[in-house]
Amino acid sequence: MKNLNILLFIISISLSACAQKNAQNPYGLKIINDYKVYKADYKTNPNNELIEIKKAIPSVVLDIRYATKNNFMQQVMYNQAKAFARKPVVEHLKKIQAVLKTKGYGLKIFDAYRPYAITIAFWEKASDKNFVANPNKGSKHNRGCAIDLTIIDLKTGKDVPMPTPYDSFAPEAAPHFEKLPAAIIKNRDFLIATMQANGFKVIYNEWWHFDFNGWQDYDLMDIPFEKL
Repeated sequence: MKNLNILLFIISISLSACAQKNAQNPYGLKIINDYKVYKADYKTNPNNELIEIKKAIPSVVLDIRYATKNNFMQQVMYNQAKAFARKPVVEHLKKIQAVLKTKGYGLKIFDAYRPYAITIAFWEKASDKNFVANPNKGSKHNRGCAIDLTIIDLKTGKDVPMPTPYDSFAPEAAPHFEKLPAAIIKNRDFLIATMQANGFKVIYNEWWHFDFNGWQDYDLMDIPFEKL
């Protein structure tokens, strides 16, 4: 009986701990927010590791807007101007960078992996909810499987002209918006075609946002950059 009581006590403590952990997320989502759990996860499956993109692909250009006040939130959201993504995502980006180089272009990355806590902050402040992920489902960014990017001209180092600036809430940001100069449409469609031929899919309202095919295989994450 004594052993049974001890067992019941341990079970109750475990259930209480689980309840407290679930209470941190009102939507009941599975979110990895413990670095030790994340580390054990990618030790078991190396594809789950979040790789720093600039270290893996030194030639990419970073413009991490959420590490500045130059974003729709108008405040610094990231403590470090870095970009991370799951290992297979980075491997595909490396291939894309090589393809672009042969045509005189290169990648500029605005955002990649985004901790879940930032998605909550975006949802609370965004004036147009169509342009931010609902935290009741989480974002592909939270899974390390979405990339916000554009392309630069390698000769000039300048951005190739696109329909809108990054993070624009304008209708022109949609990938199929047609009331634009032909040269702009050509640039946008070239970027989209290149990405979609190499493992990504553009989303319906943002020409710069690409989801990795197979994102469903990865958990939502809330590990800050500093721990990665």
